[in-house]
Amino acid sequence: MEATAKLMYLRITPRKVRAVADLIRGKSVDAALAELAFVEKRAAEPLAKLLRSAVANAEQAAKGGAFDADKLVVKSLMVDQGPSLRRFMPRAMGRAFKILKKTSHISLVVADDVVKVKKLAKKKAGAKKSKAIAARTKPLYASEATKA
Repeated sequence: MEATAKLMYLRITPRKVRAVADLIRGKSVDAALAELAFVEKRAAEPLAKLLRSAVANAEQAAKGGAFDADKLVVKSLMVDQGPSLRRFMPRAMGRAFKILKKTSHISLVVADDVVKVKKLAKKKAGAKKSKAIAARTKPLYASEATKA
């Protein structure tokens, strides 16, 4: 089961929000909320509120069936840039410099633990594949063949 929550037009630059978002991506909801509680960044509070909203959306989606919030993990967390507010700063000799006040659009998806297990299995399979390919490749130069 998946649930989505979106936050549009957050008046914090996407670069600053991504720094906080990278901390909780892929973690369980409880661990993510615990970590956000101690992050001293301005983007931590809106992200925590969005995460709680996604959990509430998951609870509403599973109204007929069994629901366990402890099994939810942050499946995806995307931070995109929204529209920029344009402001002008007066400068010397009658000039004006443009100041862009950037906004963020955040999209968060929470899902059950089953998705996390499948993702880890794919990563492991991909690592095994790349090792097998590296073992099969031939050296480009004769000197490399003698070293190995």
